[in-house]
Amino acid sequence: MDRAPERIPGRAPERIPGRAPERIPGRAPERIIVITGASAGIGAALAIQLGNQGAAVVLAARRRAELEAVARASGERALAVVADVTRRDDVQRIFDVAMDRFGRVDVWVNNAGRGISRAVSALTDDDLDVMFRDNVKSALYGMQVVLPHFKARNAGQIINVSSGLGRVPSVPSRSAYSAAKHALNALSACLRLELAADHPGVVVSVVMPGPVATDFGLLALGGGPDSRTLPGAQSAEEVAQVICSVIERPRAEAYTAPAMQGEVERYYRDVAEAEKAIAARFQTKP
Repeated sequence: MDRAPERIPGRAPERIPGRAPERIPGRAPERIIVITGASAGIGAALAIQLGNQGAAVVLAARRRAELEAVARASGERALAVVADVTRRDDVQRIFDVAMDRFGRVDVWVNNAGRGISRAVSALTDDDLDVMFRDNVKSALYGMQVVLPHFKARNAGQIINVSSGLGRVPSVPSRSAYSAAKHALNALSACLRLELAADHPGVVVSVVMPGPVATDFGLLALGGGPDSRTLPGAQSAEEVAQVICSVIERPRAEAYTAPAMQGEVERYYRDVAEAEKAIAARFQTKP
């Protein structure tokens, strides 16, 4: 049975619904930002950066102790909501708690996700189901839950944290993960087109990291290399900085690694040639 989210000691008291949230003297009006997958990695780094910049952050994840530790490091107006974002009812509860506490949501960051280490030839039905549940459905629930609120205001931003593998499927063992992130990118683009005419104030952004020095690789289905050992791995803090910049200067897409856009352009300029180079790198046949 789901437990109601705990209030963290030392947090600001409940606000009266409909009353404007408090503002920090000397700062721009604060944003109310929901972040899923916030107990570690990119989500935790983003929460701490935004909270220290004056934002009110609503943090969601399944692990209570880790989530509350992040909330304590994320400013006085951080709120932890223990939830499983692969369940639509839990995602709705995150939104409801945010509205009860702050009266609005300005930015919703769909960051939760999971990887896999399995080639296409070895994938099972369960593998695909888990990848699409954790990486696509969880984000879809967030988009659908917050959209009516954003549409009513013609304002708000959805940020879907995808992956460079959602553009260039260059790691064969991440097959189903790549497929799920491709799907997330497509849903994000289709939502932008859906909103363009009648709700131009609602922004849908996709952020695509490359390798990040977190537990992502170790927690992947089927195991995998420690992401910290991968060439060019960015820190979670570096990726969070890019996400912060997308909030400050909203745009459709952003790559977190400077060279990534060039790699994407080269891949689609000549897919066959690019895949030869990828195959050689992994010592496999294309």
